[in-house]
Amino acid sequence: MGKLNKTDREWQRELTPEEFKITRQKGTEPAFTGKYWNTKQHGTYVCRCCGAELFSSENKYDSGCGWPSFYKPINSAVVEEHDDTSHGMQRTEIICHHCDAHLGHVFEDGPQPTGLRYCVNSASLDLKTEEKGDEETYP
Repeated sequence: MGKLNKTDREWQRELTPEEFKITRQKGTEPAFTGKYWNTKQHGTYVCRCCGAELFSSENKYDSGCGWPSFYKPINSAVVEEHDDTSHGMQRTEIICHHCDAHLGHVFEDGPQPTGLRYCVNSASLDLKTEEKGDEETYP
């Protein structure tokens, strides 16, 4: 799968204003407000912009940070890492390899086996699941 290139105008037609701000302009949704921060439904989390499979619910955990957290992506090729020195901080940004959508950041305070916490904005994701009914949430 090659790189997906679209103009801002094309993205604005496909995304909500919040999704555009987060995925295309590197925004961040407030903690504990996103659709998936506490869901425990089983499935595959895909990129909201292009549908690329990014994370499995099997690797999701409750980090207490208020954003969906995973200890690893589906495979290392789907998520790119870039240095982020914005807002006076030193962080590692994560983006979708296929469409360059901003997903969030990765930190080195996660559980084993990786020790990583992929902290992702819900607005950057869609959950693909076969389950029916209401979402279950962490207590």
